Amino acid sequence: MLRRRIGWRWLDLMALLIIVGYAALAASAQTGVNVAGQGLDPVWAGVQQRRTLRVAVDLGFYPFTWMEDGQPVGYDIDLAQAIASRLGVQVEFIPTGLDSIYDDLAARRADVAISALPYAPELGWRARFSRFYFDAGQMLVVRSDSLIASEADLAGRVVGVALGSDADTLARRRLAEGATFALRSDYDAPDEALAALQRGEVDAVIVDHPAALIAIARAPELRVAQALTFEPYVIAVAPEAYRLHEAVNQALDALRAEGFFEELRRRWFR
Repeated sequence: MLRRRIGWRWLDLMALLIIVGYAALAASAQTGVNVAGQGLDPVWAGVQQRRTLRVAVDLGFYPFTWMEDGQPVGYDIDLAQAIASRLGVQVEFIPTGLDSIYDDLAARRADVAISALPYAPELGWRARFSRFYFDAGQMLVVRSDSLIASEADLAGRVVGVALGSDADTLARRRLAEGATFALRSDYDAPDEALAALQRGEVDAVIVDHPAALIAIARAPELRVAQALTFEPYVIAVAPEAYRLHEAVNQALDALRAEGFFEELRRRWFR
């Protein structure tokens, strides 16, 4: 009888240990900390414990991130708030500069960077990158009544760019490769080149996608003839933040399916 009682007690103890083990695994999946006490994803665990997502932003890049009435606003600000809402946490913006964003992630001053951040695969050792959420590449913009449909139609045409811009660099590279258009690069900013296009002083301009979207929203007589380069913006997290990385990607997919990015485009590129 004593042996039988000891046997039952042993089985009860084993059952209890199994229940505790499953509870620990469930907690691990939620917090990002494993049962041995080592951090599987300490960044995600911190987000869950604070109930706050700390977002590094370089304020001052219209229309993505800048200050208005003392508050951060813009395309990326709205995106960060939407992602935090999806994760069930609050958002806190951490002002920084593009040259220090990766340091902020490494030092855990911020959990994510959402700040018109170009995809940089060569920095994969410093961060995990989300799926692309915006293409900031160079666009060929023409008047709506123009016969120019692509780069191939630029021979003998006058193309405007902002001096020293990425568009200027791209246009000069095309000329070095044998293109035969005439380059006009005496504009200080993309909007000046776009205004010249509206006045008929040039046949086409090359500007980045944000500038093109804003111009077309304000001047329906303009259109994008061709996308010339692909320059994706991504969200960055620290390399160890695999759980947060997965959650951010899931949030981006859900927001895209809901049409949230179309709403952002209408709101900020006008």
